Amino acid sequence: MSTKNQILKRIRVVYFLIVLFAVAIVFRVLYLQFVEKKVWEQKQTKITKIKEKIIPVRGDIYSDDNRLLVSSVPIYTLRMDLMANGLTDKVFNKNIDSLAFCLADLFKDKTKDFYKSKLIKARRKHKRYLLIKRNVSFTQIKKLRHFPIFRLGKYKGGLIIEQKNRRVKPFGILASRTLGYILDNGGSIGLERAYNFYLQGREGLKWKQKLSGGVTMDIKGGTIIEPEEGKDIVTTINIEIQDIAENALLRQLEYNEADHGCVVVMEVKTGEIKAIANLKRNKNGTYSESYNYAIGESVEPGSTFKLPSLIVALEDGYISLTDSVQTGHGFVEYYGKKLRDSHPKGYGKITVKQVFEKSSNVGVSKIITKFYGKNPSRFVDRLYQMNLNDKLGINFLGEGSPKIIDPDDSLWSGITLPWMSVGYSIQFTPLQILNFYNAVANSGKMIKPKFVKEIKYRGEVIKNFKTEIINPSICSKQTLKSAQEMLIGVVDEGTAKNIKSKYYKIAGKTGTAQIANKKHGYNKDKKKSYRASFVGYFPADNPKYSCIVVVHDPQINGYYGSQVAAPVFKEIANNIFVSDKQMSIQKDTMSLLANNVPYSKNGFKDDLVKIFDYLNIKFKADNIKTKWVKTIKKDSIIQLYNNYQIKNLVPNVKGMGLKDALYLLENKGLKVAVIGKGTVVYQSINAGKRFNKGDKIILKLIE
Repeated sequence: MSTKNQILKRIRVVYFLIVLFAVAIVFRVLYLQFVEKKVWEQKQTKITKIKEKIIPVRGDIYSDDNRLLVSSVPIYTLRMDLMANGLTDKVFNKNIDSLAFCLADLFKDKTKDFYKSKLIKARRKHKRYLLIKRNVSFTQIKKLRHFPIFRLGKYKGGLIIEQKNRRVKPFGILASRTLGYILDNGGSIGLERAYNFYLQGREGLKWKQKLSGGVTMDIKGGTIIEPEEGKDIVTTINIEIQDIAENALLRQLEYNEADHGCVVVMEVKTGEIKAIANLKRNKNGTYSESYNYAIGESVEPGSTFKLPSLIVALEDGYISLTDSVQTGHGFVEYYGKKLRDSHPKGYGKITVKQVFEKSSNVGVSKIITKFYGKNPSRFVDRLYQMNLNDKLGINFLGEGSPKIIDPDDSLWSGITLPWMSVGYSIQFTPLQILNFYNAVANSGKMIKPKFVKEIKYRGEVIKNFKTEIINPSICSKQTLKSAQEMLIGVVDEGTAKNIKSKYYKIAGKTGTAQIANKKHGYNKDKKKSYRASFVGYFPADNPKYSCIVVVHDPQINGYYGSQVAAPVFKEIANNIFVSDKQMSIQKDTMSLLANNVPYSKNGFKDDLVKIFDYLNIKFKADNIKTKWVKTIKKDSIIQLYNNYQIKNLVPNVKGMGLKDALYLLENKGLKVAVIGKGTVVYQSINAGKRFNKGDKIILKLIE
């Protein structure tokens, strides 16, 4: 009996322990479910979910007339979640053949069997983020949304479409270095960098689910913060002027086999940069934009610096334009070193105005050393007062620093002042020199060069950039008048007579600077290199545009500024003058231009060439890359220029006849309304704008 009770007692103890253990388990489960639930949910979230930035769509960059220069184009990646909740075996097996066929037919890169095998294997391995195709176009995305299985969507059909944006330039290399680039490392250059604050937008934030292998996938409703798209910037760049400048520079660089060159065209009153071209010779002899020489290359300017030198002497009252200077036989010696004129026999006794017109190194250096030799600090201080020692402060990374040696500097010597007066022993960028000449054209007012006019957000202007004044008056009106007279004299009577025009006045200055060899300096026994330049403005009696042309190290066909750089300036000026209606060309001038060569409308290149050949009309079609062209009368020939027609953007039909304009617009899907007859002078939707098929565009024509 005792033994039986002991057994029962032990059974009761074991039973009690089992019940107690069961109660403890239930208690623990309830505790975890109700007390620690949030803690474990947070831990699970950390394990399976992560936060990821949403990159916003970057803003666009436009020309001065709102044509698209840089935009973001979407690029898609196609993936598939083979374990999507709604993707049953029945649906997958029934439609896999059709889906594989559609993918092979759409991409035409792999066979149907390849796609079928790939998808089946991925499903067996429970793949949730299978890469199918990168760089899928928007048109392809629209089609594949209707494919079997994919038409069920993301959560039933496993369709995953990822979008990234790539920057494109509809007008190719036009001003490409100035517009800039987005670099692979996330950095940027040019306007892309300078105005990144506006262009970049605001990042968003979303949850993504972690998958095996370190892969992540979007979660439905996972957006935490919506991204804000970037703002658009409207630049000062004019596409027509930019095209004219680049083509003129390219032809001259090729003709001279030069190492590199640049052109800048600036609007005198506003400081707006209408064109900026930088071209560098590649190893294969072609040219491309690889560096912004106009902004970043600080070099000895040569004779273009004679203008500020003589302005200093004029302002101090030491000289007048009619004073005489003895230039002798073309050389002068300073501390045993000879400074020479380009004319081997010299100019003898000439006036100050002629010294400038003939670009006499001897004459300018004699003037400056005579009046400032004992007090060079006064000369340098005068240059400083005209802001020539200051950077322009443009919103670009890498602006070259101007360099004017101070007499207290250890590098100063007895020959520094005379060499400085003619553009050596100092350094400036082409844009800095142009800005000084622009001040002379602008009644003495020096203004800051401007590359951007306004900022827009969803079509609304949110910020305007006004013209900034650097110096309200670089010199007195009397000195300014003398400076302008000298600049006109260079083209009328001096070193740039070859670019004199019958129809409008040009003011400017040639420059030919010998480039110092890094090892041997200016050693006459070594091969010499030169930098040719011309800087000025037009029309001289009512300046609208200033322009600088610099050609570095021409190898053949001359090296003087008058031979190499000035003709580029003339070509640019002529084409702008003829095409710019705001320059108020007189009717008799227009008739004179018309007498040189028959009038031609813009149109289809092949048709125009056939007509010109048949009528024996001289024309130039250098560097034409487009089927449609613009035509401009130039001296005794017709010059053809590229007329870029960009897919999905409104074409430029100004200057065309109605037949060609209708062909281009209607083939784009636009509805055209016509007012008048003759040549198109107005289109209601600007060229370079986006549009929808069926949009109405109004054309105005005049005879």
